[in-house]
Amino acid sequence: MGAGSLGPGLGDLALVRLRLPTHPALWQQSRHSQNGKKAPTMTDIYDFSAKAIDGKDVPMDSFKGRVMLIVNTASKCGFTKQYTGLEKLQENYAGKGLSVLGFPCDQFLHQEPGDDAEIANFCTTNYNVTFPMFSKVEVNGDNAHPLWKYLKHEKGGLLISAIKWNFTKFLVGRDGTVIGRYPPNTTPEEIVKDIEAALAKG
Repeated sequence: MGAGSLGPGLGDLALVRLRLPTHPALWQQSRHSQNGKKAPTMTDIYDFSAKAIDGKDVPMDSFKGRVMLIVNTASKCGFTKQYTGLEKLQENYAGKGLSVLGFPCDQFLHQEPGDDAEIANFCTTNYNVTFPMFSKVEVNGDNAHPLWKYLKHEKGGLLISAIKWNFTKFLVGRDGTVIGRYPPNTTPEEIVKDIEAALAKG
């Protein structure tokens, strides 16, 4: 489906009506274990890693010292057009220390049904995305990616900490502190001032 045909669905217009279970963050999860022994408890965002959309493992500490805007994305959502604004942020601020990170997710009305190769092609073809994209993840529930459990723990949402829809955004400072959480209907353009403030704290 091309970008021009994307429109808001009923799910996009009823975010607050979604009833999603909350799940406590599991801080004893380890990235690696040796001889049955768990690695030290995760203490900050740089302890995590995630698989890039091309299959390579990416440690979050590779973004240490940079401001990160972490977003759960989808290709068939009414908010998919926000890819344009996210890419503009990357183009305008990457040189100043910003990294936009996209995490495709199919947990909301099956709006990201493709595999990683299809998602990568969609983003490149329709939005010329150059910022790092990661392999499809879950952001809610027992199988949520540990990074997303951490983000939700650090910045809970309105009423519940669960991610309510696609294109929820987390702003992380240069020191790894999660300093902001923005709902799907907050556009990338509306976050510019917060991003600039975070970048200025270098």
